[in-house]
Amino acid sequence: MAATGVTQYAFGSLVPQLADRGWGVAQTVWLLAVWTVFQAVAGFPTAYLRERGKLGPRAVMVLGAALLLAGLVSLAHFDSYVMALLGYSALGGTGAGLVYATCTSTVAKWHPEQMAPRVSFVTGAFAYGAVPFAVAFLFTPPAIALDVTAVIVATVVAVTGLFFRDPPVNWWPPHINPREWAVDRRRSPSRAVRQFSVREALRTGVLPLMYLVLLAASAVSLFTVTFFAVLGARMGVGLAVVAVGMAVVLGANGAGRSLAIRLSDSFGRRRAIGVVLAAQAVGQVFLAGAAASGSVFLLLVAVTLAGAGGGAFYPLFASLAREYFGDEHVAKTHGVVYSAKAFGGVLGVGLAAQAVAGWGFPAVFLVSGLIASGSAILSVRLRRPGHVSTLPIMYVVDTTISSSLGSGGPR
Repeated sequence: MAATGVTQYAFGSLVPQLADRGWGVAQTVWLLAVWTVFQAVAGFPTAYLRERGKLGPRAVMVLGAALLLAGLVSLAHFDSYVMALLGYSALGGTGAGLVYATCTSTVAKWHPEQMAPRVSFVTGAFAYGAVPFAVAFLFTPPAIALDVTAVIVATVVAVTGLFFRDPPVNWWPPHINPREWAVDRRRSPSRAVRQFSVREALRTGVLPLMYLVLLAASAVSLFTVTFFAVLGARMGVGLAVVAVGMAVVLGANGAGRSLAIRLSDSFGRRRAIGVVLAAQAVGQVFLAGAAASGSVFLLLVAVTLAGAGGGAFYPLFASLAREYFGDEHVAKTHGVVYSAKAFGGVLGVGLAAQAVAGWGFPAVFLVSGLIASGSAILSVRLRRPGHVSTLPIMYVVDTTISSSLGSGGPR
């Protein structure tokens, strides 16, 4: 995951140099927008086939490594925009989606008793694993940087993937008593009232709402990461400051995932999601202020907030899908929710590029803050489906008996 995340989170560092090929900033970032579509969409069928035992983890990881290699090499050497789109966006995005879905599903199968913290740790690597590459890309010609990265990424994914294996069906860690674990609320998460299929989850209205919230949140997160290097260049702060900022935003993005899960164990997933999205919204407002004023200090504070809030919601939604809809179909229900990232990429990367060109960074960051605030407000409406609402108990008093008791009548 640390190697695979480079293809998404380090791309923003390459945008100023790739734009010099004659593509322009707007056309360049559409490569990542389309990459996001393929990466997010590939997750659902992979999770579905993995859940049904049709795909083994090793074969998927090796295939993902090959596609990632092809994607990075295409971006390094093709001056043709169409070839870069087919190679990096389509092949590379699909490869990243295969690896992401396989890593998370494999970890979830092996750690059913600590699914949320383990998966959040692994998904965190998807962000902070890109830190050294994102910094190096700022100072290295794209062809050299991408060639070296392609070899590292493909090798790491393929070699580690050969060690992947699935546990037996319904496997449980032998050193943990499942009955004690189930009744210990300090370790056992809140359970769904029953097992929902994807169709049933959609009918509840909760799954579509989760989809909408994740769409908005991912759009804001992708916008920040993708355009930070471009913002730094417009502000004229220098490559050193941009490098520090990229390290902060990606490091906070990854570390925030594990921290948010741990905090949500005490305060609840839904509350944690609201806090995370609110932090992302505040970060966008601060970024607007930094873009307008040119303040480096405000810029670094802003990327810390935006980074922490821009990644933590991913594992929180994965945990929420399990706690709301059950374990039996969690790969598919979460796959549906995660696919919202595809539209988030189109909105927060592709369409945002057009908005930046017309409105400027301060205005677009303010709009982004409003979207993040809206997602935080919508998250308050998330409720575990299946609970039956009951009317309060009504007590009816017999006035005849009451008057008899009041007059000293029979008791």
